[in-house]
Amino acid sequence: MKYTLRHLQVFLTVARHQSISKAAAELAMSQSATSAALQELENRYEVQLFDRSGKRLHLNPRGEALRVQAEALMNHAREFEQELLGQQDVGSLRLGASLTIGNYLTVKQLALYLEHYPAADVALTVGSTPEVVSKMLNLELDLGLIEAEIHHEDLLLTPWRKDRMMVFCHPSHPLASRRQLSRKDALNASWILREPDSGHRQTFDRSMQGLLPDLNIVLELTHNEAIKNAVKAGLGLGCLSEIAIADEIEQGTLTALEIQGRPMDRMFYFVTHRKMAVSNAAQRWMEMCLA
Repeated sequence: MKYTLRHLQVFLTVARHQSISKAAAELAMSQSATSAALQELENRYEVQLFDRSGKRLHLNPRGEALRVQAEALMNHAREFEQELLGQQDVGSLRLGASLTIGNYLTVKQLALYLEHYPAADVALTVGSTPEVVSKMLNLELDLGLIEAEIHHEDLLLTPWRKDRMMVFCHPSHPLASRRQLSRKDALNASWILREPDSGHRQTFDRSMQGLLPDLNIVLELTHNEAIKNAVKAGLGLGCLSEIAIADEIEQGTLTALEIQGRPMDRMFYFVTHRKMAVSNAAQRWMEMCLA
């Protein structure tokens, strides 16, 4: 065997960053040592894994194909080490969660997971659904938790739990006393919504088909808290997952509304890479979520 795990580690890190300098910084190696290790791997097998353009490197088709296999080998190596250490039920887990899931569900689930596996090494990344999907495709995550239905040939979605989105306003808003809004109410209102590519927006747009071109969307924000604060300031109506506004509804600082004939039910999903075996740690996480 002409390669080492260090060769694979360098190859995968450079592939993720498409940069020798960024890979070297992550691996705590010099740039020259990182570059030499990558070149050594290519030379030993007389194969070119990257197309080089100045200081930038881009995986070529051969490199893309080998990357998935290299990632699988590294995962198996990590699991083998855990078994040698007598920790076969504990492993590292690179977890990515969309904003609503990450902020309102994952932290509680993480506490339960660490209670069962106190030696587990969990790295949690929270971002928008497109960001989680991008990291999953770039093999930076073992498991993603997202709130939108996406379609990609390399990704596999597994339904996790149901969710419902809710329209809401400040208690002093003129529509607060109506509770159920008409088509006219929706068209006359000012709306504060999540950004177009988000899971929230996907569900909202689907529910409001036929009205979308005529809605008065005054703000598009990337964070749930910003939307809630804008609504509290009286700038208009918001629409978020019921788990994101549950506390405010209970405390009376926001008022829940419904739009007649416009259901906003949706599903949360686990997302995995089709070409990667699901790690033991990721499998344990999903089992605990579904229990």
